[in-house]
Amino acid sequence: MKKAVILFILLISTTNVLQAQIPLVTKIESSADEVWEQIRKMDNIDELSSFVSKVQWKGPKGIGGERVCTSSDGNGYFKEKITGFDDATRTYSYQVVEGVPAKNMNNMIKVVDLGYEKSMIVWTSSFEFIENPNMTKEQFNNFLTTARVEMVENIIKLVK
Repeated sequence: MKKAVILFILLISTTNVLQAQIPLVTKIESSADEVWEQIRKMDNIDELSSFVSKVQWKGPKGIGGERVCTSSDGNGYFKEKITGFDDATRTYSYQVVEGVPAKNMNNMIKVVDLGYEKSMIVWTSSFEFIENPNMTKEQFNNFLTTARVEMVENIIKLVK
């Protein structure tokens, strides 16, 4: 299966706060329905990401649910809240509300049907980086990019 990964990093300044928007766009030679079937069950993030060892859910596994993802070394975690989920538009949205050096971190994964058994995953993340002694903004952006690329590559393997 061929895939093309195109990564754009855009920095947008808003009201004296630097907000990063990092879209990841991946074209896949599989139908949008096949790709969405894997993405829609992001409950299994621990199976898609080497950065997550386990996931604990609080509330529903849909809109309003929260999950706590423990890091693979067991020393850290991040908490996410599911904010949107729509089978009709093939979109999955979540906020990271704790555990990362960012605030107002919103993520959306959308599967776009390109026809002829081809589709595209568009994964956007926007956030305001919080200066801290443990991680630079560049390190955080690299972590985020690496984690998302790995998960998309693992989703592609599942739809082969």
